[in-house]
Amino acid sequence: MKQQIKHIPAYLLALVYLIFGLNFFIHFIAMPPMDGNAGAFAGLLYSTGFLAFVKVLEISSGLLLLIPKTRALAYLLIAPITVNILLFELFMVGKPGIGLLLVILNAVGIFLNKEKYISIIK
Repeated sequence: MKQQIKHIPAYLLALVYLIFGLNFFIHFIAMPPMDGNAGAFAGLLYSTGFLAFVKVLEISSGLLLLIPKTRALAYLLIAPITVNILLFELFMVGKPGIGLLLVILNAVGIFLNKEKYISIIK
């Protein structure tokens, strides 16, 4: 049972990043327009192509999270994106949203796989 619980953060993160990453390219979920600083910042990221690069990383990391052998790498790759989502919500939007949940899931996933990161720290 404990082994099954260990997979939950990975599957939830993979689901979120795959859905919203693919939605950037395929547009199957209507996204509300952003205004103010958040809209200006998101517009700048979109117009430069940087957001497309981030979405490709999200999709790639989401796929890696589904494979147990590559899960530890995926948690590390997606961590900066997850933190930036939370910071965007706090500083640009003014309130936390899904970013807080994503940071918690990522932290739990890294903690559950800590034995794979020991060699990096030593």
